[in-house]
Amino acid sequence: MSGTFVGMPAFPEAARAAVGDATLRANLRHATHTIRDKRARAVAELDDWARLREAGKRIKDHTLRHLDRYLLRLEEAVTAAGGTVHWAADAAEANRIVTRLVQETGESEVVKVKSMATQEIGLNEALEAAGVRAYETDLAELIVQLGHDRPSHILVPAIHRNRGEIRDIFRAEMGRWGRPAPEGLTDTPAELAEAARLHLREKFLRARVGISGANFMVAETGTLVVVESEGNGRMCLTLPETLISVVGVEKVVPTWRDLEVFLQTLPRSSTAERMNPYTSTWTGTTDSDGPRAFHLVLLDNGRTDTLADEVGRQALRCIRCSACLNVCPVYERAGGHAYGSVYPGPIGAILSPQLRGTASAVDASLPYASSLCGACYEVCPVAIDIPEVLVHLRERVVEGGEVTRRGVRVRLRPAKGHAAERAAMRAARWVFGHPGALRAGQRLASRTRAVHPRTLPGPGRAWSATRDLPPVPAEPFRDWWRRTHGEGSGA
Repeated sequence: MSGTFVGMPAFPEAARAAVGDATLRANLRHATHTIRDKRARAVAELDDWARLREAGKRIKDHTLRHLDRYLLRLEEAVTAAGGTVHWAADAAEANRIVTRLVQETGESEVVKVKSMATQEIGLNEALEAAGVRAYETDLAELIVQLGHDRPSHILVPAIHRNRGEIRDIFRAEMGRWGRPAPEGLTDTPAELAEAARLHLREKFLRARVGISGANFMVAETGTLVVVESEGNGRMCLTLPETLISVVGVEKVVPTWRDLEVFLQTLPRSSTAERMNPYTSTWTGTTDSDGPRAFHLVLLDNGRTDTLADEVGRQALRCIRCSACLNVCPVYERAGGHAYGSVYPGPIGAILSPQLRGTASAVDASLPYASSLCGACYEVCPVAIDIPEVLVHLRERVVEGGEVTRRGVRVRLRPAKGHAAERAAMRAARWVFGHPGALRAGQRLASRTRAVHPRTLPGPGRAWSATRDLPPVPAEPFRDWWRRTHGEGSGA
C-alpha cells in the first residue's frame, strides 16, 4: 500500500503536535459532535436497526468467504455489459493500468469522484508524473487539493478546516487551477458552495475522462454503485466519454437484494440521512447514454493478505461510513493526519497496518492509537469488533509471528522498542504460573506500599505520565479472605 504520508512520525509524536493545535481541536470537536448526534437520531428511527446491522455483517462475511467466486461472476457480468475488467495486485500496477488507459485517450486531464482507493494508491501523483492533471470534484476533496493539504476524515476530508480557512484557500488558489474565486468572496456556506460550483462546472463540461471508485459492486449484474450528496459524482459518471473505476475487491456484494441492506445503513451511519441524495448505478456501457468506454480496475493491494487473517479480516467488512471516527475520543483530539494514512480513525488503525504491514514506525504505532473504549464497535453498521482487532495487532507488533504477505506465509520479527514489554509479560506469565511466588510478591508489595513511587521508572514512565498508579491494598485478597472466613474456606 502506497498511501503512507511521507515523512510522518509515529502516531504518539504526531498526535502530540495535533493536540496542541487549539483551532484544529475546536474544528474537530464541533464537526464530530454534530455528525454523531445527527446519526444517533437517524438510526433511532429504525426499529430493525440491530437486524440490519447483523444482516450487513453476515452478507459481508459470506461474500469474503467466497470472494473468488463473486469476483469472477462480477468480471463476467461487467464484460457481458460492454466493460473491460483489469486486475491490479498492488498500487504500482493499478497506477500503471490507469495511466495507460488515460494516455490511450490522448487526454491530459481527468475529473474525479471522491475515492479512497485512488488516494490509497497515490493515483493523482502517478498521473501528474505522466503529465496528466487530475481534478477533484467533491467539495471537501477540492478544498484539500487547492490547499495542498491531506484528507483527515473518510467522509469529510476537510473536517479540520473552518469556513474562514476555506475562503482564504479559494481566494488564493482557485485561479491557479481554473476559474478564480468571485471578487469579495465571504465565508458564508452558500457563497463558498457557489464558488466551487462555478469553478468545477467548466471542468465537468470539458473533461473527456472520468475516474471514480465505487461504494459497492453487484456481482449478479456487473453493476457499480456510487452514493454521494453533492451531484458531482453523477456529473463525472455520465458526462465523460471514458470512465475508469478503481475499486477494492472487498466492495463486491452478491445480489441487488444484498445491496438493499447497505443502502439503508450507509446513509444513516455516514451523513445521518434516510437515503443518499444521489445514488448512481451503472452497468457496462450503452450506445445512447453515458460513457462509451468503461474500465473497471479491481484492486487487491494487501486485501487478500488481510483476508488470510481470521481475526483481522473483519476490517474488510468496512463500508467507509466513518461513524467510528465521529465517536472516537482519540480521533476527536488528534485528528486524521496523525494516523499517517488516507484511512484515519479507528478503522484506519486496524486497516492500514494490515494493508501495509507493521514494518514502519507509523504502522507499528497505529494499533495503540486507541483507548479500547469500544464506542467504535457500538456504532459500526457491519459490527466490526475494532477493539478485538486492535489487541490482535498489538500482539503482532510485540511478539511477531506468521502473517501472509503477497500470498506467502512469512514470519515477522517483533517490532523494535517493545523488549521491556515482552520481558514484563514473560515475567508475569511465570509468576501467575507459580502460586507461591505470586503470594510472596503480593505480601511484599503490601508491606512496602508506603514507599511505592507515584510514577513508574524507565519505559513505564510513558504509561504513568498520564495515569495514576492504583494503590496497593494493605493486605492481599487471599490473606484477607483467610483472616475473615477461616483457613479452610478455599481461598
